Amino acid sequence: MTRSDVAALVDHTLLKPEATRADVEATVAQAAELGTYAVCLSPSALPIDTGDQVLCVVAGFPSGKHHSLVKAAEARLAADSGAREVDMVIDVGAAVDQRFDEVFADILTVREALGDAAVLKVIIESAALLSLAGPDTVTEVCRRAEQAGAGFVKTSTGFHPAGGASVEAVRLMRAAVSDRTGVKASGGIRTAEFAADLIEAGATRLGLSGTRAVLDGFADE
Repeated sequence: MTRSDVAALVDHTLLKPEATRADVEATVAQAAELGTYAVCLSPSALPIDTGDQVLCVVAGFPSGKHHSLVKAAEARLAADSGAREVDMVIDVGAAVDQRFDEVFADILTVREALGDAAVLKVIIESAALLSLAGPDTVTEVCRRAEQAGAGFVKTSTGFHPAGGASVEAVRLMRAAVSDRTGVKASGGIRTAEFAADLIEAGATRLGLSGTRAVLDGFADE
């Protein structure tokens, strides 16, 4: 893949709690320079003009422990403020407990609040689920997410101590959903080699904060 091919799969991301308005503006400018698909920001950055880059905003981030109605309101506010994609975090504890109906209801509540206004990407914290509950739980959560109307399943927030994206998780997630649902790998992707491995495993979107360093590892043509 060329540099531009990979850039077209990237959500250039700034979600640090200490990020300033200047940091946000610099991230948006860098996304435009690098030609990424989207910019992924915290809700407090709204409203903001991201130009040709799709605006992606997180909800229930990073713990996923917010009430479903709070996540839904946060997601809808983001969409009403220009977001065309929303990355929500599930209640990871509910998944570990095998309370999959609750996970489904949580996602569906956000999906219904968004309507057709934005694509919903569902963060499952795959590293935590793999370590605490095993691969079958990752598979079932992804299936429930697709059933609830998710456009993507996403590996990680990048904030969980269990870790971020892995090739194993991406393969499991890709196998769990149909071709109409994307897989976003995020968390700890710092090299072109790792990014290429994740794409090979089935990732159709990458969440990156160190985007330039990753893209520099791919040929221009």
